[in-house]
Amino acid sequence: MINTLTQVQLVRTNMERSLKTVAADPTVERQSEYYLENIRNIKSVDEFLADDRIFSYAMTAMGLEDMTYAKAFIRKVLEEGTDDRTAFANQLADTKYKDFAETFNFKRYGETATSFSRTQDGIVAKFHRQTLEVREGEQNQGVRLALYFERRAPDITSAYDVLADRALAETVYTSLGLPQEFAMTDIDKQAAYLEEHLDFDMFGDADYLSKFLSRFSALYDLANGPVAVNSPVLSLYGNSNGVIPMGEGLLASIQKLRLGGF
Repeated sequence: MINTLTQVQLVRTNMERSLKTVAADPTVERQSEYYLENIRNIKSVDEFLADDRIFSYAMTAMGLEDMTYAKAFIRKVLEEGTDDRTAFANQLADTKYKDFAETFNFKRYGETATSFSRTQDGIVAKFHRQTLEVREGEQNQGVRLALYFERRAPDITSAYDVLADRALAETVYTSLGLPQEFAMTDIDKQAAYLEEHLDFDMFGDADYLSKFLSRFSALYDLANGPVAVNSPVLSLYGNSNGVIPMGEGLLASIQKLRLGGF
């Protein structure tokens, strides 16, 4: 099994080719064709929720596939939109619901809500990326976490953006070497700690993000092992039955992945 660090680098380096491979999958291709052929004919929230194939595709594309069953909940998200500060989606900690309501903004645009590129080709592109992440996660959950963080990174502006998203939080906790118990502490204390140890303004910088993901990947393998014996970073420090000793050499290797503020 290839280790997390190597696989993350492979996928990120060959992202365009990886997405093309996903798009060419017969099942994905059929799903995408159906979506593109029919989404423009959806004129209301009722019609959107009534077409299970359309609705499921859109929810998956937006990272909400686990909530596909909760149509009453999603109806409230869509019917209230995002223009009103007190709208339901604006009150939810997980910003994916606000993004969903913005993308399929029936409240603002009515029957023309699905006529925009963001609801057509834009959703298809998101579906392909989401499918890629899920498939990578079937082999290595750490790779899925890293790819998800990469996709969401440009929108992360504060510790609370991380803490509101379980996957983002897990990635950050791992990269900082924090124990599981940390997640049980006061939310404001967690935020203060993350703000002290991460530069959230830098997640839009490719080099900073790459170093962050490399550090996460290496520490994920340490915490979850076993890792591949041909790891270009970790195999130098020994491997016995999949367990890597935390020796001085390994610690030095991890130190090279440090970011400013860690």
